[in-house]
Amino acid sequence: MTISPRRIVVLISGSGTNLQALIDALNTPALPHAEIALVLSNRKAAYGLTRAKEASPPIRTAYLALQPYLKANPGKTRDDYDAEVAKIVLQESPDIVVLAGWMHVFGDSFLDLLYGIKPPADDSEPVKKPIPVINLHPALPGAFDGTNAIERAYEAYQKGEIKHSGVMVHKVVRAVDRGEPLIVREVAFEEGDTLETFATRLHKVEWEIIVQATKTMLDEVKPVSVEG
Repeated sequence: MTISPRRIVVLISGSGTNLQALIDALNTPALPHAEIALVLSNRKAAYGLTRAKEASPPIRTAYLALQPYLKANPGKTRDDYDAEVAKIVLQESPDIVVLAGWMHVFGDSFLDLLYGIKPPADDSEPVKKPIPVINLHPALPGAFDGTNAIERAYEAYQKGEIKHSGVMVHKVVRAVDRGEPLIVREVAFEEGDTLETFATRLHKVEWEIIVQATKTMLDEVKPVSVEG
């Protein structure tokens, strides 16, 4: 039986360590019968693009940043940019979109197109069913939403306000980092922790749960067929 691989699109902005975790898990029991169809970055120098190109086989990449897009398209808005990113993603017919260190908050125009709420403004076909979008966030649900979550958690720990933080993968909704959690893991602070040692320990947990959550969502939208 020939099994069509499940297609993943990954959006990044930085070094791509979480992307690397996904690449390493492809076609192992952790993430079977899957391929990364595209890695898209909003930063040209993101090392994650190099990771994708150096993967075996190489993964196609794309780059689109907000400010260069607005400069090249007078009259266009942030919503137009979000819609353009959505169109690039939809061209890959993904089964899932994973935000793995994507440092840009999407507005309605991205989510409406991916979730099939609103058809595209051009002649492209609307999605026939919602495409799940998940995000990795280095904090527990309801704590330290938005940017610099690790730094803010560490500051709270130093003040004696908390004894642990954590990481989660959640479904993406309009409210930043408020979508339904798929996997949540606590990460305790340890005596003598610096920001760097805590962040290193937390990132290792991120690499585990981003793979687990991706597999969970893929199995919901497109289970692997097993020959009986």
